[in-house]
Amino acid sequence: MNYENYDPFFPDQPVVDLYLPIWAKLSSFKSKPAFIWAEDGPLDQFSSITYEELNSSAQCISCELLLSLRKNDVVVVLCSPGLEFVEVIFGCQRAGVLAVPISPPHPSFSSGNWHHLLRVVSQTRPKVAIAQREYIKHVEKYVATSSNKKLSDALKKIRWISTEDFKGKKMKMQVENVNVGYNGCNVDDVYLIQYTSGTTAIPKPVLVTAGSAAHNVRVARRAYDLQPNTVVVSWLPQYHDCGLMFLLLTIVSGATCVLTSPSTFVNRPRIWLELISEFKATCTPVPSFALPLVLKRGHTEATVTGTVSNPISMLSLMNLIIVNEPIYNDSIEEFVEVFRPFGLNPLAISPSYGLAENGTFVSTSWRSSKFNKFSTYKKLLPSARLDEDQVDIEILVVNEDTNEIVEDGIEGEIWISSPSNAIGYLAHPSLTQQVFNATLKNKAGKCYVRTGDRGVIKGEERFLYVTGRCSDAIKLSNGQEIHPHYLETLAYNSCPNFLRGGCVAAFEMSESEYTSIVAVVVEVQSKCEIESDMFLKQICEGIRKTMLKEEGVGIGLVVLVKFGNVPKTTSGKIQRWLAKYKFEKSQMNIIMQMKFDNNGYIQSTMQKMIQIGKKEAKKGKKVLVVEEEEGLFFAPTNKTLKSSL
Repeated sequence: MNYENYDPFFPDQPVVDLYLPIWAKLSSFKSKPAFIWAEDGPLDQFSSITYEELNSSAQCISCELLLSLRKNDVVVVLCSPGLEFVEVIFGCQRAGVLAVPISPPHPSFSSGNWHHLLRVVSQTRPKVAIAQREYIKHVEKYVATSSNKKLSDALKKIRWISTEDFKGKKMKMQVENVNVGYNGCNVDDVYLIQYTSGTTAIPKPVLVTAGSAAHNVRVARRAYDLQPNTVVVSWLPQYHDCGLMFLLLTIVSGATCVLTSPSTFVNRPRIWLELISEFKATCTPVPSFALPLVLKRGHTEATVTGTVSNPISMLSLMNLIIVNEPIYNDSIEEFVEVFRPFGLNPLAISPSYGLAENGTFVSTSWRSSKFNKFSTYKKLLPSARLDEDQVDIEILVVNEDTNEIVEDGIEGEIWISSPSNAIGYLAHPSLTQQVFNATLKNKAGKCYVRTGDRGVIKGEERFLYVTGRCSDAIKLSNGQEIHPHYLETLAYNSCPNFLRGGCVAAFEMSESEYTSIVAVVVEVQSKCEIESDMFLKQICEGIRKTMLKEEGVGIGLVVLVKFGNVPKTTSGKIQRWLAKYKFEKSQMNIIMQMKFDNNGYIQSTMQKMIQIGKKEAKKGKKVLVVEEEEGLFFAPTNKTLKSSL
């Protein structure tokens, strides 16, 4: 393998869990914190777990699980974010069982927040669910009293284990008497079912092998030049994608990772900056859409003179990893200019690209050995650079209709061939064949993963710009296409004082068999809900005029909705397909909608408030039904990392 080793006597391991006992036995690492958990409070009051403690905990949890489970049995992990979640993930890998981590819905299971849990349980058929004891008590109470037979029956079939069961003298005795030889995951064993985010369709279960996950984080370690002196700060959701990958990446690198929860960040974005400063973080991942939130609310108390109790310093930061496309150059430049006085080095900006079907990480445009001066393409920064040094990874841009490689400068679908590739979707054989076994025209043999992302390669250094999603692209009347994020950005910028940033969905709607229009659904700030009809009409007209002026796109429909009506994934991505579905099914709280003809004249205006909530639920009204391939009728949860702009 072409990966660097920091110690010639410490070769890379085939699976991530095998790194853990090695670090735990080294005198310089056994007492070193592997993970630190920080709540929103005094920064000197935090909890931590060392490499030695994590290794012992993983062994303890493995022993407990194997008392009643066999290797490759499925375990749903419903722990709240924190160190217990980390311990359970590594304990499952040590036991060789298949972990399915998901964000635990509120145990009242109201407001439709149970749909994703029921989908996961129905698809993966777990033997065991792991959660905190208090959560399990609420689940048991719900099962005993609920009229939702489908959900309660599914939960009854699962054996529940509390995280508290993994603690105590009994487990210590078992650890002492057990054979500590490694019986965990092998390279080709599926160790994780990672659900896709649900950005363009209902979340799908991705099968990730232990070997592909190890390869993925080794590639990321090399790309970001991480090593044992690295300190990571992350508030990303730990259940999937980048948040989960950084747990594995920490162990492979022998680093220390400081964690907090997404809700803590959303409630007080400044805590992210404070943790970077307090722990002298060298690396931190952040979604591109979160930067405006930090600019608006995160640095209000930050002062160069350090007059506040927790002054901000970003001098230690070597990698500010920007994830979640699109990555706009203007927002990055604004962030850099604001935080440059606090020590942020522009060379730390690390735009990156990844997806669940490739473990998570694909590539980054950052390089430690070269000056980082990125060119832009249609206002976007590059997310990756095609690297000839990575001999086992191939990234192509392909014509999605002909399966032929396109020339540099022409947009197409991004395809990836890598040992990091997952092996498919659970119980979706035809979709697995289509997505994970794609082949180029007239070139049999090598298989690629079709990412569903559009991209273009530009320049001598062959930067890859991720421009949008194939399925989201809007076809205009002139035959050209535009990615909806451009329209959504313009819509918000037309009236930023009254609209909610990151809460706009643009999509194409059919008017007839032969015609379609571009529709934009926008959440308004609460103060805007009480404005006059004339003011709301001006906002709608302003959105249309801005898009026509800046992009030459005539919007056919503008819809203003209440807070929380534009659906998002748990990681904060706009679900345009679901926004379109909910609008067409009259399942949005609409404040005003305005329809325009091709000449920009107002065809119709409607002010109404469609209330969807407890009253309709009590009447038994079916609020949302989405059909899946396998015949399950569940919609993804609308619980989300909401923007507070």
